[in-house]
Amino acid sequence: MDERAADFVEVFQTFLEEVVHQQRRAQSQDGPGLVPVLHDHLGTDPRRLPVVTEEIPSHLFIDLDVALSEIQLRSETHQVLGIGGGQQRRHHSLSEILELAGRYGQFPLAAVDYASIATGPDTTRQAVSFGLRLFTFDQAPVVVLQRAADRQHGNASASMEVVTPAAGAAANLIAAVRTLMLERSVLRGQVLSLGGSSYEPGVGGITFHRRPSLPPEDIVLPAGVLERVERHVAGVAHHRDRLRASGQHLKRGMLLHGPPGTGKTHTVRFLLGALPQLTVILLAGQSIRFVAEAAQMARALAPALVVLEDCDLVAESRDHYPGAQPLLFDVLEALDGLGDDVDVAFLLTTNRVDVLEPALAQRPGRVDLAIEVPLPDEDARRRLIALYARDLPFSSPALDRAAMRTNGTTASFAKELVRRSVLIAADAGRDTTDVDLAEALEEMLTEAEAITRSLLGSAPTITDAG
Repeated sequence: MDERAADFVEVFQTFLEEVVHQQRRAQSQDGPGLVPVLHDHLGTDPRRLPVVTEEIPSHLFIDLDVALSEIQLRSETHQVLGIGGGQQRRHHSLSEILELAGRYGQFPLAAVDYASIATGPDTTRQAVSFGLRLFTFDQAPVVVLQRAADRQHGNASASMEVVTPAAGAAANLIAAVRTLMLERSVLRGQVLSLGGSSYEPGVGGITFHRRPSLPPEDIVLPAGVLERVERHVAGVAHHRDRLRASGQHLKRGMLLHGPPGTGKTHTVRFLLGALPQLTVILLAGQSIRFVAEAAQMARALAPALVVLEDCDLVAESRDHYPGAQPLLFDVLEALDGLGDDVDVAFLLTTNRVDVLEPALAQRPGRVDLAIEVPLPDEDARRRLIALYARDLPFSSPALDRAAMRTNGTTASFAKELVRRSVLIAADAGRDTTDVDLAEALEEMLTEAEAITRSLLGSAPTITDAG
């Protein structure tokens, strides 16, 4: 090394020492540093202790926060501390943070980072998104760095990083947290759907939905259909202990099939309201690709119901997902992978049972019950029109005529018929009467309305008996 290079190294080293000195002096003026505080709590230098990391799926992070908070509060002394350093700290593990904090004074104590996370359709919780929990567990001092997933910076999972001087304490704590996450899960008893991530494959988040409430009289189906559906889903849930004692399986699959607009989704909504004790996971469209995660959640949160709407859309070979088999096979394999004694029901709906039949034939035994929801007959059509009319003053003969003339139509047609009747009366500036119902019916039965009838789920040809 020549003289000029040696001089530069000496000057640069002096500069670094001064930077470190200034940082430590500023830290001492603001309060104790990160390492000394953790040293006092743990009774030893935290940099010499192993860090045990447990990753948590990002959509279960809120359950991690609930579990750690409860365990922490059981300790006589506990606190939550923040770590400064901006976004840089998120790129480092806890062991790296401790090393850099001790050597260079980086990552000083700071305010705790919180995130507001939904715990239901109308509730939220302020969860620790990046912070240190200091408490005692099984008489051992423990430090836990709790951090939320940060996909934008490459952290797809949430995590807890545990430091403790007691042998085995970290593993015992993680096991306790896992158990409590399941027992205290905010997902239990909820109606929810799974969403994707903008950064990578996998479940990116959870959306909570209000549980619908529909009385049985609002469901217009052929005689016995609703009772069969309810018995297959609710009956097993109500009698699970007796079925288990008799050696009978609890998992079950059910298929509702029929033309669009006949009441399949309405039937599902009734079930959700009638079974408030069930955790319900809704999958439709693109979210059906999360069926494996949904099955795992349902197993953990049983009794549970997984609803997969419009399964015919994923029954053919998939072009946009890896693998040659249809995505529907993943659905059936997820159902098959559940234990027989797990109280989980899969409810599939489809408008095209012909598309599903080949897949179901290749994977027999997954669906225990298939129920057709057909086009309503005349009596059902009259009940549907009366249901949607509710307090409107349509006469009984007018309802009879409308039901008789609407062969081949669906519940969606009946709903639009009543709405259009009210609209015609409103435009004319009068109360709704039988005349408006008749005029609306004439409009909707004309050939000019053929496309509208198709969109509302009606058969191509309607018999005009009037």
